[in-house]
Amino acid sequence: MLLKFVDQQPGNPFPRYGLAMEYKKLGRLPEANAAFAALIEAHPDYIAAYLMAGEALAEGGDVEAAKAMYSRGITAAVAAGDDHALSELQTALGLLG
Repeated sequence: MLLKFVDQQPGNPFPRYGLAMEYKKLGRLPEANAAFAALIEAHPDYIAAYLMAGEALAEGGDVEAAKAMYSRGITAAVAAGDDHALSELQTALGLLG
């Protein structure tokens, strides 16, 4: 059903975010990573995606890619003036060392 929503609403980031989160919840990390990457490419200002994408990458063992994702998210959060997301992303990055 989520795939259908993504196809029907390509300009809306929320269905793609929901799809990525569902894959992440199910432990289907390669699909989650691909869905997050597509979301961020299409909607780089959808700040929540960076934190969840970084988490999925870290869960899959790709710590360096997770760090890079968090860093990209920090840049996006600063540009958007989203202090809450900025704090979460900085904390997540710090936890990875």
